[in-house]
Amino acid sequence: MNYNDISANQFVAFPDMPPGQFLLGILSAFDNRFQAVADGFFKEITWKQFFAIICLRILPSPPTINELSELMGSSHQNVKQILLKLEKKGFIEIFPDEKDRRKQRIRISKQGGKFCEEHDPESVRLMGLLFRGISDKEFETAIGVIGKMEQNLKEMQNTET
Repeated sequence: MNYNDISANQFVAFPDMPPGQFLLGILSAFDNRFQAVADGFFKEITWKQFFAIICLRILPSPPTINELSELMGSSHQNVKQILLKLEKKGFIEIFPDEKDRRKQRIRISKQGGKFCEEHDPESVRLMGLLFRGISDKEFETAIGVIGKMEQNLKEMQNTET
């Protein structure tokens, strides 16, 4: 069997694999395939850079790097590298916090906002294609399962530290 073609519907081909392990495997494989496709979508930035911009757009106020790292589920160091590249390209601005000058906050620049406006319609179209045929009930189930996995992961991290 070609492992690149494995989908949730092919679980029966792995009768001895627990469903949780299979789910984690297909999530990881999907993430890799999605990133490869999404990296080809924009000429100017990578998927991870665009994901940082998406996170900046949904937050109510300019976050610190730590706050953005938490939302993105990535290390401070990795997010900082993404942000430095976005800043160099003019998509974001990194500036000192007004109350605590040691903290750095991030906001989308005018150029970054223009980029988002220009690409929003195509992004929405592509998301529609990606989620085609998935019901609200299926979304609720998937979000619930991943949410529980996230909670368990946080508990594991807290236990280890």
